[in-house]
Amino acid sequence: MTTEPGGRHTNGHRTVMACAFMLAVGLAAAGCTASAETPEAASTPSSAVLAPGKPGEPAETIAPEDYEGMGGEDVVTDADADFMTRMIGHHAQAVEMAQLVAERSTSERIAKFAERIRLTQEGEIGYMSRWLEDHGLPVPAVASPSATASSDGSGPRAPEAHDHGSMPGMLTDAEMAALADADGTAFDRLFLEGMIKHHGGALEMVDEVSSAGRDETVQEFAGNVAADQIAEIDRMSRLLDEL
Repeated sequence: MTTEPGGRHTNGHRTVMACAFMLAVGLAAAGCTASAETPEAASTPSSAVLAPGKPGEPAETIAPEDYEGMGGEDVVTDADADFMTRMIGHHAQAVEMAQLVAERSTSERIAKFAERIRLTQEGEIGYMSRWLEDHGLPVPAVASPSATASSDGSGPRAPEAHDHGSMPGMLTDAEMAALADADGTAFDRLFLEGMIKHHGGALEMVDEVSSAGRDETVQEFAGNVAADQIAEIDRMSRLLDEL
């Protein structure tokens, strides 16, 4: 993102907003088409799908050639499972960023906005964790502080999902360190710019699962994530303009 004299950013965020708008239109169009057309028989998927196991048991991977004839069994694609697993780590970094605001920002509006992001994304981490558990899939360890784990604590757990390299929009360790070291207006600018980038990455992940996923619950959840983050990008862009 480039800046003009005086610290105001140019229209870099408008590119993000344009992409976000196109994504929202695409999601809405897909929903309208699905409701208007007569349901067709489910086609055989091109990639492996996962059949949820019993509580506490892992999901079973089903090859495409074995999928036909399974009828109405509850299956999800690798894309569905990957989205929910990776998005937990993605959200976790946003929560970490938001937690820095109270002590470093001098803007009450930004502080309130960051707290909203924290609460929303912590709630969504819990939702995604429960979805993975319900489907017999491991829950990333990063979700432990916020997610609802199995009542006896024996639910499956996956390795840390805080993988910067595999998810779009994630801040690097250096960027997170710079954010943690800043304060005042300098912090506010880094926070808003970083969170706009972060949200843009989440929209890319939503776009991926909307194309490759099959699970209706995941699709609905992804659409809600997109709608919230598009609105938040717009809000953060306006706050950034006012710095």
